[in-house]
Amino acid sequence: MTMKEISFTLNGKPHKITVRPWRTLLEVIREDLQLTGTKEGCGQGECGSCTVIMGGKTVNSCLIPAAEADGQEVLTIEGLDKDGTLHPIQQAFIENAGMQCGFCTPGMIMSAKFLLERKPDPSEEEIREGIAGNFCRCTGYTKVIESISAAAAAMKGGQ
Repeated sequence: MTMKEISFTLNGKPHKITVRPWRTLLEVIREDLQLTGTKEGCGQGECGSCTVIMGGKTVNSCLIPAAEADGQEVLTIEGLDKDGTLHPIQQAFIENAGMQCGFCTPGMIMSAKFLLERKPDPSEEEIREGIAGNFCRCTGYTKVIESISAAAAAMKGGQ
């Protein structure tokens, strides 16, 4: 089977890797690059656990052939902190109990980041729409929504 060399930026760092055509971006991120924050839930693009930001859009990395990342910028949960300081969204999830088991949390946070970059002061309805592709089996989403609202307020305050 033909191998393809791809180059992309992951969390601000350039990477060059050779991949088989059937490998997904999720597999490359977790297995080859050893960044295990992005989770595989369903493997079918239904749960959002594998959400990353690629090319300025949220994507389910379990559905994206790794070759499609060629020339792209990809951001995972590991790329959010700055010099060991959590991103305000990550901090808000901790302070507001926005997770239970934590399995869906990375995808929720990446979706929240994408939302808050576009809508810095979202309504509850806009938050619900922003995380609609992310499924959590543990919560009723109340704490997730409160966490994203708190993150919006913190980010608005310059934190």
